[in-house]
Amino acid sequence: MTRQAIISDILDKVLDYAVGSAGGVPGVVAMVTDREGNIYEAAAGVRELGKETPMTTDTVFSLFSTTKAITGTALMQLVEEGKVRLDDPVKKYVPEIAEIKVLEGFDADGQPKLREPKTDITINMLMLHTAGFGYEFFSHEDRRYRNAKEIPSLLTSTFASINSVLLFEPGERWNYGVNIDWVGKVVEAVRGKRLGEVMAERIFSPLGMTDIGFTLTPSMMERRATLHSRAQDGQITPLPDRILPQPPEMDMGGHGLYASIGQYMKFIQMILNDGAGPYGRVLKPETVAQMCQNGLGALKSGGWISSDPSLANNGEFYPGVQKSWAYTFQVNEDPVPTGRPAGQLMWAGLANLFYWIDRKNGIGGFWASQLFPYQDVASYLGFIEFESSVYSTLKR
Repeated sequence: MTRQAIISDILDKVLDYAVGSAGGVPGVVAMVTDREGNIYEAAAGVRELGKETPMTTDTVFSLFSTTKAITGTALMQLVEEGKVRLDDPVKKYVPEIAEIKVLEGFDADGQPKLREPKTDITINMLMLHTAGFGYEFFSHEDRRYRNAKEIPSLLTSTFASINSVLLFEPGERWNYGVNIDWVGKVVEAVRGKRLGEVMAERIFSPLGMTDIGFTLTPSMMERRATLHSRAQDGQITPLPDRILPQPPEMDMGGHGLYASIGQYMKFIQMILNDGAGPYGRVLKPETVAQMCQNGLGALKSGGWISSDPSLANNGEFYPGVQKSWAYTFQVNEDPVPTGRPAGQLMWAGLANLFYWIDRKNGIGGFWASQLFPYQDVASYLGFIEFESSVYSTLKR
């Protein structure tokens, strides 16, 4: 058998097990690429539980937080052009951010106690998730503040939804939150266009990414996978009406893109190829190198605590492995058990989408499902087995 055939045979079994075992995932798409192009593409299961439409490699997914790295790329293009500096205060471009206060707790009536931040939020803090923002589903305090102030959910795709609160003094520590949505607003302010237009012109076009956007085309809508929810007892329920507003009021740079997974692989290939795309350069090689390095210094990125069990489980990627943050990926400072070497990149999306980019070995992969809560027992373990199988096969 050729190496290609061996990879396909092994990885097909991983996908089949992920959807076919008891309590498995309704459907999954998984791909692997090297610097030249995809070396594996497959789909298993169905787009919606209880219906017969099969999952296919051109199925469209809500990308959730795998959107972030693309928004980060749009920002780093501005840095390359000298239009922004990473140490610029964000209020220079988006004045509204200066109105956001630091949360110091709640009074006896449940009302938030706030103070002015001592430090201006910089673009660098947003890119590294050290500005102080949280997520409503990863922070009890953020969720309580939103409820008290009647701030809309992030899933409303509105600017009002990111005008929340700072959970600590800017720059103090790493905490995952709405930072990259604010980065998208910086990009829009400087470019004078919506984020989706900027991405289409400056990222999607040179990469040949056509099946991607914040607003679904009719073709994309027809191929969209349904989101699902797994209850505590393991029962999975389809959520066919759960979809981000179409079109959105705001192009949410932190989570708003829809795409078929083959489109995202072109973005991964660009990072593997030092910023070059088939139809033009997206980033300079030195910018890609900068984007892939730890930007936190002595700080570390870590796990998360769920404040909404319907959307997320408590968790952490590879507990015990030192992890930092780059622009805008997680960096594993140590080798991980799957076989990925130290100093490489990964991130994920809320509905159990996971990718990794290994610039040392010139490979990357993506595992996509549409299932809540985050770090699902079947989909997440399927991803771990998928990545592990890729590395074990390539070592043969």
